[in-house]
Amino acid sequence: MSEWWTYRLYDFLLFTPRTYYRLFELYNAAIWPAQIAAVALGLYVVWLTTKAPLTPALSPRGGRGGEEGTRAMLVLSAVWLWVGVAFLALRYATINFAAKYAAWAFVAEAALLAWAGWRGRFDPPAGLARRVGIGLVVFAVLLEPLSAPLLGRPLRQLELFGLTPDPTAVATLGALLALRPRGRWLLMIVPVLWCVLTGLTLLAMSAKDWWIAPAAGAAAIAFSVSSRAKRGIPFDDEVASR
Repeated sequence: MSEWWTYRLYDFLLFTPRTYYRLFELYNAAIWPAQIAAVALGLYVVWLTTKAPLTPALSPRGGRGGEEGTRAMLVLSAVWLWVGVAFLALRYATINFAAKYAAWAFVAEAALLAWAGWRGRFDPPAGLARRVGIGLVVFAVLLEPLSAPLLGRPLRQLELFGLTPDPTAVATLGALLALRPRGRWLLMIVPVLWCVLTGLTLLAMSAKDWWIAPAAGAAAIAFSVSSRAKRGIPFDDEVASR
């Protein structure tokens, strides 16, 4: 038996790149025309993140917040639930047994996002952190899906926000950065972990776009930390309610 350090990342794959991308093709065919609704929801999230006021009004529950943040969290909650069930549990799990565990994580993230929306407590930052957050949402909704045709894959294998995990995770990190809900560090755990896992998976397949999701996750963490440091907060003010 070979020593463990002789294994390559590719040796841990349970499927071939062809099988992986074929999965998206069959999925897109099965759910058409859901792609139209997904693009519309993505553009709606972009609009909500740009419209959220820098000085939020009082929410009905007594905390700082706004309708834009609440609506964005509820939309994100719905798409995380969809991706967790429709893609991960029912399709990706057929070629990767670990996807069923990821599906549970996505369902948990959907519940957390719904909780954040229900609380209605947001504190949108000003400056670069907000612009980066909005940029990540725009990138995930409009640009990241273009990686398929740009890398020579057919449009039938498109990965869209709200329907597939990668752009959904990136857009969520952007929205969390731009809207800064209370408890955002808790909300970032699953999206960041997914960005790392999908990056490793694509790297194992020698995909040229393997770095996109990990880079987005790193940017979201870096600017979240930077934004908090500029405010002079020694502890995460989102963890505990005030």
